[in-house]
Amino acid sequence: MSSPQLNRYWIPHLDIHKRIITQELPFYLGPDATVRPYTREGEDGFLITTPGGCLTDEQIDDICLKSKDMWEKQAAARATQNPDKPLKRPLHQPVLISSGAGEGSKRRGGDRKGHDSRRPYSDRKRGEGSRN
Repeated sequence: MSSPQLNRYWIPHLDIHKRIITQELPFYLGPDATVRPYTREGEDGFLITTPGGCLTDEQIDDICLKSKDMWEKQAAARATQNPDKPLKRPLHQPVLISSGAGEGSKRRGGDRKGHDSRRPYSDRKRGEGSRN
């Protein structure tokens, strides 16, 4: 008896909680379906291995809705555990590793061609194409 050919599909992790897709996948695709984290071309997502077809749009929508509910319940639980501490948005705050205020930042007079550190990034980005 030969084992069936397995198909592999990748979907991005956007709006999908790992626990939810892990729980729901056998329900949608059968007990032989598996899912694991997988990075494809630098983008994080999930690799789904199944003997049949992949998830439908409706199934993915359902997984996304259940994932949103899970995140909301987790946030509510964190808020009730420590009601005096407000939730931070985003949850992952940047941590300063080094600052440009050291010795190396005193060379401001010789800025690179076209570089204006006083303009916001979005303004610099818009003006780059018109400098040529």
